Amino acid sequence: MAPPSSSHLQAPLWQLLQATAGVALAVQQGRSMTAALESVAKELRPGTQALSFQTMRWWGRAVAIRQQLARKAPPAAVDALLCTALALSWQDDLAPYAVHTLVNQAVEAARRHKDMRAQASFVNACLRRFLREREALLSSTSQNLTAQWNHPLWWVKRLQADHPTQWATILEAAQSAAPMTLRVNVQHQTVANFLKALADIGIQAKPVGATGVQLAKAVPVHVLPGFELGHVSVQDAAAQLAAPLLLEGLTSSQGALNLLDACAAPGGKTGHLLECQPQAKVLALDVDPKRCERIQQNTDRLGLQAHILAADAAAPETWWDGQPFDGILLDAPCTASGIGRRHPDVRWLRRETDVQQLAAIQAKLLKALWPLVKPGGRLLYCTCSVFKAEGETQIQTFVQHNTDALILPSPGHLTPSIATSDASLRDNGMGEHDGFYYALLEKRSA
Repeated sequence: MAPPSSSHLQAPLWQLLQATAGVALAVQQGRSMTAALESVAKELRPGTQALSFQTMRWWGRAVAIRQQLARKAPPAAVDALLCTALALSWQDDLAPYAVHTLVNQAVEAARRHKDMRAQASFVNACLRRFLREREALLSSTSQNLTAQWNHPLWWVKRLQADHPTQWATILEAAQSAAPMTLRVNVQHQTVANFLKALADIGIQAKPVGATGVQLAKAVPVHVLPGFELGHVSVQDAAAQLAAPLLLEGLTSSQGALNLLDACAAPGGKTGHLLECQPQAKVLALDVDPKRCERIQQNTDRLGLQAHILAADAAAPETWWDGQPFDGILLDAPCTASGIGRRHPDVRWLRRETDVQQLAAIQAKLLKALWPLVKPGGRLLYCTCSVFKAEGETQIQTFVQHNTDALILPSPGHLTPSIATSDASLRDNGMGEHDGFYYALLEKRSA
């Protein structure tokens, strides 16, 4: 199989494998893949990123095979290199390079690394045995749920309990690359005009949702017509539902809507709110000042104005001016279990205990923010999670304890959607999208 891109050829494969193994090791140590990639030399980053995404998607199978090859785990760096090679080569039709080439270059990567040189013979022995016994090794790991589904066992079991008929589809979706989806800024142009502008420069795309566009192939943002002018933003189709859900039919006796984006960074939904309601007064909060800078950068690019504040949404007494909000968007911190295609490292970073810890934070935010909603106003609760503890169960518990909260028609749990060959699907459907949860709450008038 040919390499994913020509960028891989700009450096020896052994060097890319070293860097990819370094990223894999960082993830095992609790660091995100995004942060780890930032530490990779610029000239190696494109190739390393492509290989790292694939490695994380097949890490479960790789670890299971390594356990068959060597019951006792080798030193962490060696283990990361070995599992990286196995993740990339366990199946011919998925391998980014010829399997024998991957094996040879992985051994070379060990030989050329000062901390792994002494273990190069061990790496060679393991990988040569893998080549000889590949079918038997695959068969012996096929009943291992973590190997079969490439997710931690607790994750698989939670999905089985939460989504008895859809759990396998959710896990399968996480193994494919997500499309690049854009949101057209209707303050500047129409979807139809933007599609024509894309077609004029040879970029294939289709409309999705109300103002979205899904590209046939991802491209650098700088080639998108009008990107720097704020004509378009990158945003998943499921995330594009947030602003319209909160705003449809929402009015204010004061004229301009008073809105809060409670956990706003990096500012995608803040921007969308203002694109839909340019006259609205929007307060965008994030607890991290650095992340607030991202919100500012995004609103500046869009040419929109929001009041951006570094503050803890769960402590309104430190920032609220006492004016009730017509609408609050609460995109709460969560496990990110719905965005596995975009972030395949998340499944290996999370622990089962994280679910309840994050659910407690979500409940705290709901409790703190609900009193800030005016009677007749709305709070849109959303998470990029497919776990019910962070969605349906969270909201059911909240409305049981808050009798003034009415659930309006809402999407609920959106499970990840992947490409289909069904020609009957509408062009303006949601297209491919991440897993998400939405609940729209209205505060009953006294």
